[in-house]
Amino acid sequence: MTSKYPKWANSAVMRDYYDHHWGIPVHDERELFKMLTLETFQAGLSWTTIWQRQAAFSAAFAEFDVDKIANFDQNQVEQLMKNSQIIRNRRKIMATINNAQRLQQIHQDGKTLDHFLWSFVNGQPLRIHVDDQLLPSATPLSTEISRQLKHAGFQFVGPTTIFSLMCAVGIVNARL
Repeated sequence: MTSKYPKWANSAVMRDYYDHHWGIPVHDERELFKMLTLETFQAGLSWTTIWQRQAAFSAAFAEFDVDKIANFDQNQVEQLMKNSQIIRNRRKIMATINNAQRLQQIHQDGKTLDHFLWSFVNGQPLRIHVDDQLLPSATPLSTEISRQLKHAGFQFVGPTTIFSLMCAVGIVNARL
C-alpha cells in the first residue's frame, strides 16, 4: 500500500500492520483496550510476536470485553496460564484483569479511555517526524500519561508501553 516503511515493518505481516493499523486514529473503546492489553503483553517481547497472536489473545480475553475480563476469577487465570497460544505471564494476565477493573471504574464515573487518552493531545494526533526511522522509546507526554494511568490504578503502563500505544492508535502520528 505504501512504498516507504519503517525498519520494523520488515515482513509481510508487519507491512500489513503498518498499512492498515499502525498510526491510524482509534476511538473505539474496545479497540483501545485491546491495544492497551496487547502493548502490555508486548513488554519485553517483539511486536511481531504479539500481533501474530492477536486472534488468540482476543479469544482468550473475551474479545476484549472489559466487563467480562474484570470478572475473571482464579480458575480463568489458571486456564490462561495453560493457553499456549498466548503469552503466559501471570503478572501480565493479572494486570489485564486489573486494568479492566480500573477501566470499569472510569466508565462508572461517566468517562472513557478514549477521552482520557485523546485529551492529552486535544483530540488531534500529535505529528512527529523521525529522520532515521527510529522512534524514541518514550517521551515526556508518554511519561505523563503513564503517571496518570498508574495514579488511576492501571498496571504495566510504563512510559515505553504507553508511547508504543500512542503510536499504535494514532495519538502520535509517526508514519513515514
